[in-house]
Amino acid sequence: MASPTQGQVITCKAAVAYEPNKPLVIEDVQVAPPQAGEVRVKILFTALCHTDHYTWSGKDPEGLFPCILGHEAAGIVESVGEGVTDVQPGDHVIPCYQAECKECKFCKSGKTNLCGKVRSATGVGVMMNDMKSRFSVNGKPIYHFMGTSTFSQYTVVHDVSVAKINPQAPLDKVCLLGCGVPTGLGAVWNTAKVESGSVVAVFGLGTVGLAVAEGAKAAGASRVIGIDIDNKKFDVGMVYVLRNYVLRLLFFSYVVYQLVKWENSNFLCFQCTERVHFLVQVVEPVNKLGPLTSVAFVSIKKGQTEVGSRKGITEASPTPAIFVERLHFLSNVEQKISKVIFCRANSINFYNVSSISTALDK
Repeated sequence: MASPTQGQVITCKAAVAYEPNKPLVIEDVQVAPPQAGEVRVKILFTALCHTDHYTWSGKDPEGLFPCILGHEAAGIVESVGEGVTDVQPGDHVIPCYQAECKECKFCKSGKTNLCGKVRSATGVGVMMNDMKSRFSVNGKPIYHFMGTSTFSQYTVVHDVSVAKINPQAPLDKVCLLGCGVPTGLGAVWNTAKVESGSVVAVFGLGTVGLAVAEGAKAAGASRVIGIDIDNKKFDVGMVYVLRNYVLRLLFFSYVVYQLVKWENSNFLCFQCTERVHFLVQVVEPVNKLGPLTSVAFVSIKKGQTEVGSRKGITEASPTPAIFVERLHFLSNVEQKISKVIFCRANSINFYNVSSISTALDK
């Protein structure tokens, strides 16, 4: 059924970042109709990722202002542009910032999903069709962010940047499937390919780290070791998935090395913290059969392997949207992965659009 607003400009509320490290401003934003190959989505829930905060802080060298931040969200398709067939108005969807056009040299290489064509537009805050924004305030354009811009009641994304999900899934929770959760799960399943019986050490127990832990458990890991120096991460409810060990130690290398000596199994380390200087301690204990999956690079000694993972989709297949769709079986999220990722659900802070700057300050 066609939306009553199809083909029309929609005026809605959005949190606009006009300057780095300044409070977001709640504005009446005009959102243009989707062009060919585009989808307009009514955003119902959006989460706050550290990447949003990083760009807002002004530290992101690619940050553009003014812009509408946000990339972890869930909503309902309002209308679609010409040629869009994968979704239709009324579908429940999750925006996917890491798209795949299937046409550029990177997508055709068979080695990576880091699409150059879509990135050429989203990296400069616009849409591919005309290299212009679909957002404006009083006639002045507002940049898109990561091709998603979910801090708006309505947003426009490329059709390859949206994944249809099970309508039974609670949108207030599955919004996390847009970034942090698939990053962790994909690192385990697609990049490191954790095997049954493996021993896995997870450095950093945020959303990504907990997703790695749950993914390793699902892959049949015999032991999952959680390591973090933040005592707030060690509430019983947050770490029950981790088997046998929860470490609150700064000197990771020695501890993990001792654990490796006790094991005859394949040993893998996952670096899930932004503190790059910890990488050296993470790499040291990895034996010749145990790869390290990380987000940064350090010098690797002979017999050690490091593989990178961006959103867990460094392989050519499945596409980002399909990978997220693989998780759409989570119609009962509370009984599955949510036991780990959303174990703090009762203490999650929800913010109205008008108070979103408060969330950035937390």
